[in-house]
Amino acid sequence: MAEIVILLAIKKIGIALANGAAHQASALVGKYKTQLQELQRSMDRVMRELRVMHDFLCQMDIRNRNLQVQESWLGEVRKVAHLMEDTVDEYLYQVGREHDIGCCFYLNKGFKKPRSLLSLNMIAFNVKEIEKDLSHLYETKNRWVLVNGGDTGSSNYIVERSQDLANISRSLDDEDLVGVDENKEKLVMWLAGDDLERSVVALLGMGGLGKTTLAASVYKKVREKFQCHVWVSISQNYSKEDVLRNIIKKLFEHNVSVLCSTVAMDITCLEETVKKFLEQHKYLIVLDDVWTPEAFDDLSRALAQNDKGSRLIITTREGSVAALASRGHILTMEALPEDKAWDLFCKKAFPRDTNHECNVELKPLSEEIVSKCKGLPLAIVSVGSLLRVREKSMEEWRRINNQLSWELVNNSSLSDIRNVLHLSFIYLPTHLKNCFLYCSLFPEDYLFKRKELVRLWTAEGFIEERGESTLEEVAEGYLKELIDRNMLRLVKRNSFGRMKKFRMHDILRELAMDLCQKNCFCVKNENKCGESLQKDDGRRLVLHKLKNDMQQPFSNMHQLRTVITLGGSKSTLDLLPRLCDKSRYMTVLELSGLPFDRIPNAIGDLFNLRHLGLRNTKVKLLPKSVTKLSNLLTLDLYRSDIHELPSGIVKLKKLRHLFAEKTIDPDWRGIACCHGVCIPNDLGNLTNLQTLYALEAQDESLRLLGELRQLRSLRLLNVKGSYCGRISESLVQMRHLSLLSVNASDGNEVLLLNVLLPSLQKLRLRGRLAEWSLDESPLFQGVGGQNLYELSLYWSQLREDPLPSLSRLSNLTCLQFTRAYNGEQLTFLSGWFPKLKILFLRDLPNLNRLEIQQGAMASLEKLYLTNLNSMTEVPPGIEFLLSLQYLTFRQITNDFLSVLRGCSAIEGTQWQHTLRR
Repeated sequence: MAEIVILLAIKKIGIALANGAAHQASALVGKYKTQLQELQRSMDRVMRELRVMHDFLCQMDIRNRNLQVQESWLGEVRKVAHLMEDTVDEYLYQVGREHDIGCCFYLNKGFKKPRSLLSLNMIAFNVKEIEKDLSHLYETKNRWVLVNGGDTGSSNYIVERSQDLANISRSLDDEDLVGVDENKEKLVMWLAGDDLERSVVALLGMGGLGKTTLAASVYKKVREKFQCHVWVSISQNYSKEDVLRNIIKKLFEHNVSVLCSTVAMDITCLEETVKKFLEQHKYLIVLDDVWTPEAFDDLSRALAQNDKGSRLIITTREGSVAALASRGHILTMEALPEDKAWDLFCKKAFPRDTNHECNVELKPLSEEIVSKCKGLPLAIVSVGSLLRVREKSMEEWRRINNQLSWELVNNSSLSDIRNVLHLSFIYLPTHLKNCFLYCSLFPEDYLFKRKELVRLWTAEGFIEERGESTLEEVAEGYLKELIDRNMLRLVKRNSFGRMKKFRMHDILRELAMDLCQKNCFCVKNENKCGESLQKDDGRRLVLHKLKNDMQQPFSNMHQLRTVITLGGSKSTLDLLPRLCDKSRYMTVLELSGLPFDRIPNAIGDLFNLRHLGLRNTKVKLLPKSVTKLSNLLTLDLYRSDIHELPSGIVKLKKLRHLFAEKTIDPDWRGIACCHGVCIPNDLGNLTNLQTLYALEAQDESLRLLGELRQLRSLRLLNVKGSYCGRISESLVQMRHLSLLSVNASDGNEVLLLNVLLPSLQKLRLRGRLAEWSLDESPLFQGVGGQNLYELSLYWSQLREDPLPSLSRLSNLTCLQFTRAYNGEQLTFLSGWFPKLKILFLRDLPNLNRLEIQQGAMASLEKLYLTNLNSMTEVPPGIEFLLSLQYLTFRQITNDFLSVLRGCSAIEGTQWQHTLRR
């Protein structure tokens, strides 16, 4: 894993060299030009050496594992990489800070002083020493570290043990299987179908879910119905020739002459032999543990596409591989539900007891242990088997429960779990390893949000530029890749299918945390945080188990690059001043939710800071020094008490995300629900902004708004009708804009935005609309709104039914009306809003009839009806909403509740209600 530390050091050196610091510095200090240039050359040599070492380690990471001498050598490599990162940060601090976007530097005022020159000499000396260290590491590797020519048995230990486990899984009897009946029936049905065209079935899921076990069970059951059948294990480092020879050996096991003739065949002849045989037979072939689409494509050329009802089964952890299955033939394996997990545990932990019953005294502890396995069959079987041979006492059970995390990482009896899951990590591309480990820093069951994590990854420097995509778009691709590889579990999508929230499996997290600790990726955070922080030398700290005793500064504070707090206590009130004083190379500072109300002026000294999060704090004012944070990418002041930004905020030309909004009305029902900030001067300087929440509309700021052409999300507040022309002219320049929220200054101002925004996905308008605007404004046209998925109208005060006009927006998945319509009737006609999943109707005082025709809103899943005073009957046609999962009536009268309870149209539908106060 040292390669990911090296990669970050390479990127940091690249930043220092790419900006021409030596050239700018030498122009100012004259006689030190040669010294600065030599220092740059040394840094360049180190970078080239590290780049070659990185590429070497990427190969070594797969082929050499579990050897102590290699781990010791890798530990020394990590130390040198960290030292180089520290040295480059010191160089940037002493020589200068970035003055403009990626081009020039300006010198610190104190550079000409002897102390600064001494620091520069020390940096040059350190770089020379690092060069020597790298040479020494090269010599040490050649003397002691054997690669590819050493003990290959030990080198491939993890791969071999995983293959052994797969063989054991294949040999299990059906009585060892729990909770797979439904999946088994579906798999058997797919294999036994009447379709004569060859079909491909994929079993998809993270390691340890039992894909191989299920496939083997079904394979044994149905294989005799095929003329020939073969099971082959692929794995990541498969050999095509070996796989083909294995298939031939099984196909021709009784034909000695054919087997003898294939001994001297090259790979082309082997492929033709397999293909010719399979063309004539109805076959069943299982390709177990396929890691890449290329591996499947490579082999499938030999697997004939005959019309005899042949079947292929592939088991994989990779979504991209499963996508190669025939349409509708992907079986996604899930964790076991609680009851099935309990049954499996009892089978393994109490095999000799009657009906595998758990001792009543041990049951509470056993249930806790099972819950920690999170439904992962391999973990349940391994832990259950471990407990089977342990003393059946409360003391022993409690000890295992309390230290299960340690057991998973260190107990040799649980090595199968480690090997299976570690394999998934080993084969991650380097660019994903940092991102994956980063997720393990957060607490168990932590619910990640896509946008928040993307911003953090970007600030950390994990994301590489790819073509014309933004860093955020690349990061979202990384996230999708981790989910497709089953390293993260997708929990929720938004209404139009985009990833929104996800989690990390607890067992996977435990193993990832162990890797983080061994590789100095983070600082360990335990209940006794003061003690643990003193011992570790990691670079990142996520505080999520705080106590009120963190009073002493911990020894590694100067090494920290990231500090993230999740909730706060009194013990963290003095954390920020200490960090500003001790951690001058800080990159990410996320202090959301802490109860402090003041930011020290020293915050401006954190020149390397790229992410500053003060969300939900009590901070009222930012110091002027924050304008010195020239590398800042994200400034998050959301729901803080800040009303005004320093005038120099526009100097932060790299700023990509600015959140500065305070919610006034948490229900978002009034016309003025929040306030933002004013940026009257030079707003156009912030040309890299992608997110701006929320800008108080003013003449000067609106004049320059069109310069922000990279905006993806924009919220404008306090908008007057007279501003709409200028706003429309600015919006035309924002071809990437996907979210637009506009709030009128009061209920009488008319919002008229006559603009075409082809990339717009979410539109929220709070204020009066002209009746004709729904028909004539390009915002609401079928062409202009073809990508519009979510539409929220507040205080529109429309008198005519808006649905006929809005029905042209056929891709809408979420529609919300709050005080948007003053009429008495809304009718959803057949065929309207075919993709709508969520409908909110709220505060429509005159609405007395809501009619839904059959075929309208065919995909609707959630319907919210709130504070509809005039409604006295259940909406006719509600029974046609066959996809409806959630129905709620809020702020209703007791009379209307009686109507609901007697309505046959909603019988069998789960519905909720709240009464009007």
